[in-house]
Amino acid sequence: MDLLTTLVDKGLRRELPTREEALAVLATSDDDLLEVVAAAGKVRRQWFGRRVKLNYLVNLKSGLCPEDCSYCSQRLGSKAGILKYTWLKPDEASKVAAAGVAGGAKRVCLVASGRGPTDRDVDRVSETIEAIKEQNEGVEVCACLGLLSDGQAERLRSAGADAYNHNLNTSEATYGDITSTHTYADRVATVRQAQSAGLSACSGLIAGMGESDADLVDVVFSLRELDPDSVPVNFLIPFEGTPLAKEWNLTPQHCLRILAMVRFVCPDVEVRLSGGREVHLRSMQPLALHLVNSIFLGDYLTSEGQAGQTDLDMIADAGFEVEGAGTTTLPAHRSEQGGGCGSHAGGCAPCEGTPEADPAAPTEVPAARTDLVAVRRRGAGTDLAPNA
Repeated sequence: MDLLTTLVDKGLRRELPTREEALAVLATSDDDLLEVVAAAGKVRRQWFGRRVKLNYLVNLKSGLCPEDCSYCSQRLGSKAGILKYTWLKPDEASKVAAAGVAGGAKRVCLVASGRGPTDRDVDRVSETIEAIKEQNEGVEVCACLGLLSDGQAERLRSAGADAYNHNLNTSEATYGDITSTHTYADRVATVRQAQSAGLSACSGLIAGMGESDADLVDVVFSLRELDPDSVPVNFLIPFEGTPLAKEWNLTPQHCLRILAMVRFVCPDVEVRLSGGREVHLRSMQPLALHLVNSIFLGDYLTSEGQAGQTDLDMIADAGFEVEGAGTTTLPAHRSEQGGGCGSHAGGCAPCEGTPEADPAAPTEVPAARTDLVAVRRRGAGTDLAPNA
């Protein structure tokens, strides 16, 4: 397929595809799926070999968020039966984090519900970062606390944070459809604050909220421009009790096409397979390892993932290996330049002979798999051992 040959060549040169090429990837047929995965897999292996980075989530404060993000089980007015608790103490959070590190996680992601942290909250998280780093030599720590105020990113960096996560989630044009209590511009500003403070930026998207393929391409191209080091790709978990509970729009095949498109647009970036993979990819998760170079181990913030050992077995059985703590995740050219998925030769200029995307054939609406949406009942905020 000429499209895939073009995209592989561009990915190996770190040259970005055109928007039309990215749309064409999403419009490929299921008959061509393995060819798409194989092509994007060449780009993935060029920059990351067969390594898979493991990340582990610790939910520091769960539920009761004042924001109204439609996709979130912790949102204002959510009726989802999730765990609700206030801030974990640093020693409690460190104990949970240690379980993830023992399971092979290289990065611990500290997340707290809310619009954004107060200065006292930043003090709490700083103490937690210090406790985790004292007990786990070499571990990376990423904070995800919402919208940042002036000086807070610098304080987190001084406390030992390595990265900050704040997702764009969807395209700027459709952002108002999922959230009204803050703006797309607010999110962009927070990512830029983190970058300015010297934190590694982590920013991604959620697919499956009813957006179009054009919206998916728009948000990924916006992420490329924003220049994060890590791009998490989430697939909507339709929690009962949230406004998007009835949104079941994804097939395993389309999830793989989305991941391939992200890999082609950001060829040398840490692309992380994140929430919802068990719900939407199901038995096709191992194929995604040919596209992404990073996953979450075990459970998520408010939902259960598959068993940590199952994740490790999947990686080994698919012929990949867990990335060691002493290995630098990003390619040397990105590490030296401070990261980013843009700034490459070729820019976004249209390519001669760009294949046109065929109109997507009508597909059946996938059956709702509510049986696969399990609320987390173990780990942080409970007396039960974490899943790692």
